[in-house]
Amino acid sequence: MLLSRIFTKLSPVHQGLGRFYHSGKGSAPRILITGGLGQLGTECAKLLRSHFGKESVILSDIIKPSPAIVDSGPYIFADILDFKGLQRIVVDNRIDWLIHFSALLSAIGEQNVPLAVRVNIEGVHNVIELAKQYKLRIFVPSTIGAFGPDSPRNPTPNVTIQRPRTIYGVSKVHAELIGEYYYHKFGLDFRCLRFPGVISSDAPGGGTTDYAVSIFYDALKTGHFQCYLRPDTRLPMIHIEDCLRALLEFMTTPQENLKRRAYNVTAMSFTPEELVAEVAKYVPELRVTYKPDSRQLIADSWPQVFDDSEARTDWAWQPKYNMQELVEMMVHDVKKMLMKNGQLQMSV
Repeated sequence: MLLSRIFTKLSPVHQGLGRFYHSGKGSAPRILITGGLGQLGTECAKLLRSHFGKESVILSDIIKPSPAIVDSGPYIFADILDFKGLQRIVVDNRIDWLIHFSALLSAIGEQNVPLAVRVNIEGVHNVIELAKQYKLRIFVPSTIGAFGPDSPRNPTPNVTIQRPRTIYGVSKVHAELIGEYYYHKFGLDFRCLRFPGVISSDAPGGGTTDYAVSIFYDALKTGHFQCYLRPDTRLPMIHIEDCLRALLEFMTTPQENLKRRAYNVTAMSFTPEELVAEVAKYVPELRVTYKPDSRQLIADSWPQVFDDSEARTDWAWQPKYNMQELVEMMVHDVKKMLMKNGQLQMSV
């Protein structure tokens, strides 16, 4: 369902690129995805495999995979802190593209700063150097968390002061800058998208924007949701389908069309109270309480509205889903998951 919805939304230009690879006129890239068992990795692998072929995309992580992951396509153990191990993987599997998802998210990173430094900064050093050495096209996602309280918040342009105040944000600015440096110094094909909060039916994973996922689980399971942000906290968001489609379109854009190495992308901005009002259309008995915690300070330093006009101009980025459509899809998808697990209690 997810893949079919994404492909119907691809622009004619990028649909044509898919036909180009499958027609034999060009060879499909061999792709390694690190941190592949996180929120984006498995769905990204499905999308890229459907586009370039099952055996062309290798999913990797340090976590033991489920049988379903193993059955879905190539999976290997890869520790991003082991440079020689990564070298062996790239050489043995003839990797062309490296998509680097390994990272500790904002709230989790604040709880263990030394580990976040190792994973988010040392890990990036390893994959960037690896990409330079083997002439790989490399994608490293960034985030709204790469901006700070001194940045313009409404809207936040593509190029502006950043100065984040979380180790997650600091590490992402570092990744952006070192990637651009390697591009200018060594000609590395480095690409980066700054994502807003990514909303999917996967269980929340510790990010500051994950309230926008938790609400669907709590609303459908118990009818009560406690939000850790104030009701008026506006943040940019995107549905995972738009997020992955942006990644695919960006990665298949010819390098000469790109004026920058890092682009903002977004789809919408809303507050918890606006989201609650929309979810309540499907769960009228929904009760919500607000109890801001340390994540409120993080959210207060982030953009409220993202300006992604440069991505729209340079490589024709265009989101497809608005807030109403997002909520409808999330209610449907989370309800389906809860029913499968026998956890659905609310009637929708």
